[in-house]
Amino acid sequence: MSIPRLSLVIPCYNEAASLPRLVARCAEVFADGIDEVLLVDNGSSDATPQVLPGLIARHPFLRTLRVEVNQGYGFGILTGLRAARGRFLAWTHADLQTDPLDARTGVEVLLALPDPDNGFAKGRRYGRPFRDRLFAWGMAAFESLILGHLLWDVHAQPSVFSRRFFESLKDPPTDFSLDLFAYWHAVAGRLDVRRFPVLFGPRLSGTGHNETLAAKLRYSWRTVAYSLVLRQRLLKSGGRGC
Repeated sequence: MSIPRLSLVIPCYNEAASLPRLVARCAEVFADGIDEVLLVDNGSSDATPQVLPGLIARHPFLRTLRVEVNQGYGFGILTGLRAARGRFLAWTHADLQTDPLDARTGVEVLLALPDPDNGFAKGRRYGRPFRDRLFAWGMAAFESLILGHLLWDVHAQPSVFSRRFFESLKDPPTDFSLDLFAYWHAVAGRLDVRRFPVLFGPRLSGTGHNETLAAKLRYSWRTVAYSLVLRQRLLKSGGRGC
């Protein structure tokens, strides 16, 4: 069995309504079989466990994993990354606000580098409402100040990186802080970080985790708290990272 060039992990939590469109789009993007896609049923309580097997049956590049009890966004991603077979790894969201094709763009960005295994490619969102951009700017300023490195649009998707980088990470968080954790490690570890533009479109169905003002505030607070945790680790390690 040949090793895929890229393994794209997509955590799916109660996304049954979005799955037919997601699988159809993946079929368009990944039909050549060069890469693989892992759809992680992250403890869904809707029809996702019943819907997924039938949807992926005709697509050999698609695999599915089931997390029986939801333990966080990051836990689902890490479950997929640990089962992935590709040289490069990536994750993105299941709601199609970002296109799975973006992960392939990220791989091409890495392959153009002198040392692709020492690179880290991450989307740079455009098309978002002003309020969302304002929150992102504020959080980026805080995180950059606390962690001592310029970090911006931290939660943009996808994140694309080598297996070597993933295997170097220790004690990754199992919630939404995983985006910050991986990005900060790439910057602090002096990887060749490259950003590329991705369209962030409207959600096609359901309600996202971070769409109301109250949810944004809770999300921001959790990110602030984890930034302080990373800061403490950095201080304890004498500035060498964690």
